[in-house]
Amino acid sequence: MDNKIRRDNQMLFFCDDSLFEEQKIARRLTQKLNTMDRSDFEGIAKVVKELLGKSDNAFINPPFYCDYGKNITVGKNFFCNYNCTILDVGKVTIGDNCLFAPDVSIYTAGHPVHPAVRNTGYEYGMDVSIGNNVWLGGNVIVCPGVTIGDNVVIGAGSVVTKDIPSWTVAAGNPCKVIRDITDDDMNYYFRDRRPDDEVMTEIQKIISESDDKDRFPFKKEMN
Repeated sequence: MDNKIRRDNQMLFFCDDSLFEEQKIARRLTQKLNTMDRSDFEGIAKVVKELLGKSDNAFINPPFYCDYGKNITVGKNFFCNYNCTILDVGKVTIGDNCLFAPDVSIYTAGHPVHPAVRNTGYEYGMDVSIGNNVWLGGNVIVCPGVTIGDNVVIGAGSVVTKDIPSWTVAAGNPCKVIRDITDDDMNYYFRDRRPDDEVMTEIQKIISESDDKDRFPFKKEMN
């Protein structure tokens, strides 16, 4: 069994020349992305589409770093802020309408715990899955094998070591669920601050006129 097959099946594998050749493609593209004119939004978007395995209207604020690129798939309207690192040895699947704050890191790569085994050079990649409408705060780290559900907010500085269920706010190291997200959260934008009447009217209009229930979900519809 070759190392590509081992890697893609979340088995122990050795990073041989064939895998380094795949990494070279991603490194050339990230080098191009990270040295582009930061005001060239259209150009950046084109390189992002070429880099990622699948994307639809995705935008990444460089700098951005990854191992392969092709192992990352993102849904509609993905936005990733500055200095994101995704070690996509395993597959990273990100849903629609997801937001990453600065310095987010997603790690699928891992190494055996015992030093004798680890020093042989064998490693592994465990897939990471992130649902729709997820917001990862600044400096969030997502560890190998984690699944984050739909409509989740992860607080800044969190280290996500275990799965996080849908419709929750979670934070901490290790990251734990703090509370559920409910439709009452629509009435606030920061702690106890409410949108002013003008903006609230516009928000309600946008939601009521849209038939995209994936982009504008309600908790009651998910129960």
